[in-house]
Amino acid sequence: MSEQKKQTAGPATSNQLFDKGNYMWMLIGLGVLALGFFLMAGGKSSDPKVFNADEVYSTTRITIAPMLIIAGFIIEIFAIMKKSKSN
Repeated sequence: MSEQKKQTAGPATSNQLFDKGNYMWMLIGLGVLALGFFLMAGGKSSDPKVFNADEVYSTTRITIAPMLIIAGFIIEIFAIMKKSKSN
């Protein structure tokens, strides 16, 4: 019985899946995603019968915002796949 106690009483190991660095990268990725979706939003006109192509098809909404969203997802994938330093 004393042998069983010796076998189970080993050094405490941390079984955490992510460490502080992973969570930091996840928050950065969420911030980049939120910024991308924020930049993509809008384009509403006060008169629904008027179409303003410059407002809807702006460079920010068509090019920059989707690139930020893709970058945010890449950062999230990196944050999930990144190995913690303790493992």
